[in-house]
Amino acid sequence: MAMRSTALLLALLLAACKGNTGPEAPPAAVRQQVEEAIRALDALRAGLAQTITAGEAIDEATFNRVCRPVGQQARLLGETHGWVVRQLAKKYRNPANQPDSQATVLFARFEADPSLDSLWIRATHNGTPGWRYLRRINVLTQCLACHGPRDQRPAFIVQNYPDDRAYDFRAGDLRGLYSVFVPDSLLKTSF
Repeated sequence: MAMRSTALLLALLLAACKGNTGPEAPPAAVRQQVEEAIRALDALRAGLAQTITAGEAIDEATFNRVCRPVGQQARLLGETHGWVVRQLAKKYRNPANQPDSQATVLFARFEADPSLDSLWIRATHNGTPGWRYLRRINVLTQCLACHGPRDQRPAFIVQNYPDDRAYDFRAGDLRGLYSVFVPDSLLKTSF
């Protein structure tokens, strides 16, 4: 039943996009700026994950060294550029990272097509029209220290995130999506 609902929502979303007579994508300068920023954010995530060594005791200090800087950089990107930048996940640890209805439908596209790295779509955020960029976040081997088997999660995660859903991943799995919303008002003034 859930698959049928997701398929129906996806079909409706695609039909709505086909009826859009506007541009197929935001201006090239916007695309380039957003895509480069998110590539750099993902490279930061991958680089910090590489600092986790085999056999290392994983604790809050590890989280503060590896994961927190990525979230901080995402917030800084949003504040600096006027974008809404989020990291979304269906299997979230923090409920604030739960995808909205549009992202849930698009998440299904990324799950169904592992070769789909990113996409741009028209979107509305809090009544404001604009463009939304989504890019996949894949699980790295080092990420399994906290996102692997449920019964092997570090104690601080079990204690601090009682409703945690972000476990039982394997390397290469779709962990989540970076989501960047760029309001149309920025397109008229910045580019």
